[in-house]
Amino acid sequence: MNIAMLSYHTCPLATLGGKDTGGMNVYVRDLTRALGAMGIHVDVFTRSQDEHVPHVLHDLGYGNRVVHVPAGPEVPLPKQELADYIPQFVEGIDRFAQEKGIHYDVIHSHYWMSGLAAISLSDMWRGTPILHMFHTLGEMKNRVARRGEEREGAYRLEGERRVLKRADRIIVATEAEKAQLQWLYKGDLQKMEVIPPGVDVSHFYPIPKDEAREFIGLSHDQRMVLFVGRIEPLKGVDTLIRAMSYLEFQSVIHPVYLVIIGGEPEANPDEITTEMARLQDLCDELAMGQTVVFLGKRAQDTLPYYYSAAEVLVMPSFYESFGLVALEAMACGTPVIASQVGGLAFLVKDGETGYHVPEGDPSALCGKLTLLLTDQDLRAKMGITAERYAQGYRWERVADQIANVYGRLLGE
Repeated sequence: MNIAMLSYHTCPLATLGGKDTGGMNVYVRDLTRALGAMGIHVDVFTRSQDEHVPHVLHDLGYGNRVVHVPAGPEVPLPKQELADYIPQFVEGIDRFAQEKGIHYDVIHSHYWMSGLAAISLSDMWRGTPILHMFHTLGEMKNRVARRGEEREGAYRLEGERRVLKRADRIIVATEAEKAQLQWLYKGDLQKMEVIPPGVDVSHFYPIPKDEAREFIGLSHDQRMVLFVGRIEPLKGVDTLIRAMSYLEFQSVIHPVYLVIIGGEPEANPDEITTEMARLQDLCDELAMGQTVVFLGKRAQDTLPYYYSAAEVLVMPSFYESFGLVALEAMACGTPVIASQVGGLAFLVKDGETGYHVPEGDPSALCGKLTLLLTDQDLRAKMGITAERYAQGYRWERVADQIANVYGRLLGE
């Protein structure tokens, strides 16, 4: 079986924590590897953003390829401009298929722009079935947007509706996402299948705390609260910074640091993002400069050390379709405090693997942080439960469910 996996706007091999790199990159990369282990051939097509990177890479194993397709300038572009180059992307994929003499049985697209490309390819390839996953929804992002510039344009909402109507199957991460597609987009429930993302438990597992702390340079008397993700308003990092400023047991002897992985904090003033600058200004305003550490992007191979060294991972998001970072942290035996929104409301088991808090409420978040930071036995108990719970999301199980959908699409 040959699968054309489309990830138009971001490459699964990209370093995590950038503006457009996050859970979706991990999902595409790890799903491709898991499918390869099952004997399913996958070519991942993504738009080329660097002319110096080879157009075909074999970094996902099992003979599977990442194909960087030239479509427009081979540089990073704003999402608003990317839609203009989808036709070139489609032409490049079709040309690659013809040159390699390969027939794809299913098109598996991720994010709405890839879905539009999948529609064109399916028409070109005489009805090749489309399996699509949105990962995030424009209507949901608009519901939590706090400023006008955070809102998604009509071009995205119209594109999502077109993909939802045309795709043969839609994979949703949770029942919540299924309900959102039904209520906000009038989606056909018969097309939707709930299959949550997975976690690579051969990579994310509990590392002894002393070894993890030594690796990242944390001394035995220092404690760490961790955030991992893109630096954008809907992630709610400002809520976390305010919650940290409320902690009453901070001390010079046993300091508690907030470590933020993601973004580019050292960018020059002309290139730093508005949100990163806002968060740094907030730290100055609250006199948190010595407590909050912006590390910027980190390689995926180092993340298990940070997760394992942390007392707790916090996801204070206003919207998450799933929350893959929470699953990775739990697989490393670290409890999670998360907003009770979207996929996080399903993924984090309140009082068992961590805690839920209302979004945008630093006082409530501070209360749960205080509970975990002051009770070592509670942290240990929740960490053990979290690690066991994460085992149920092994990629092997998830890939098997996805492969089953492929088979049914071909049968139909």
